[in-house]
Amino acid sequence: MNTRNYISIFAFVLFSIAIASSDSGLSPSYYDRVCPEALPTIKHVVEDALAQERRMGASLLRLHFHDCFVNGCDASILLDQTSTIDSEKNAGPNANSTRGFEVNDKIKDEVDKVCSLPVVSCARDSVVALGGPSWKVKLGRRDSTTASPTAADANIPAPSMDLPALIKNFEDQGLDEEDLVVLSGAYTLGFAQCRTFTPCIYSDTNIDPAFASHLRTICPQVRGDSTLAPLDPTPTSFDVKYFTDLVNKKGLLNSDQALFNGDETAELVSKYSMNHEEFLEDFAKSMIKMGDIKPLTGNLRIY
Repeated sequence: MNTRNYISIFAFVLFSIAIASSDSGLSPSYYDRVCPEALPTIKHVVEDALAQERRMGASLLRLHFHDCFVNGCDASILLDQTSTIDSEKNAGPNANSTRGFEVNDKIKDEVDKVCSLPVVSCARDSVVALGGPSWKVKLGRRDSTTASPTAADANIPAPSMDLPALIKNFEDQGLDEEDLVVLSGAYTLGFAQCRTFTPCIYSDTNIDPAFASHLRTICPQVRGDSTLAPLDPTPTSFDVKYFTDLVNKKGLLNSDQALFNGDETAELVSKYSMNHEEFLEDFAKSMIKMGDIKPLTGNLRIY
């Protein structure tokens, strides 16, 4: 991304506009008066990207989560390394892992063309296109011009976390145990590198033995760190098989299977494993709640 364009498109959840504005509030109808052509344009670009590679939907979803847990959903993860910016792309949870930046750049270029304004936004369309829910996102926020890989390392949930650490991590963002479980269901999409779960499959007992044995054929203890394994059996479909796997002790990451270790979280896992519609409804609610983490609003012209 060109470093003069500090603000980019975050192609997963509609969360950002960077224009001169006296309106400090957020509203789902913000674009109606700013640029009505923006949202259809974003949707078109996201659908094109998913048509070429359905796994891109998971990458865009992960981008959004990793951004929101650092300092709110402010697109700081999109800032490139410069003499004055220490990019979050180089943080441990993102380096050689997080993808989708090229889709963000494509959306920015196309939106700038149709709007003739430095309007910046993102789309939830990747989730919808893969079978997930839609929701009304509060629009009208601006993006950060600073980044912090240190904060990214400290705040993005790690795949090795146990349940108390996960609960604390989400509480620090104003999210509760229900948000923890339902938002973890986003891992119904995508893949993980072997390095994030190899210790579990070679030493943990809280895992189905046959599942662990299968994973060991994919992930040797040496020289297999970057090999990918699906997070659930249908990694390009937004369904509840992630939760079904947890009930059957087939969670890929330690932080996934940990959700089935606590009374309240295990009850939620069981509920979602049997109720697709309730999962979709609650996921949409928690996405809106996560989008309210430390929003940047008010008067600012970025360019």
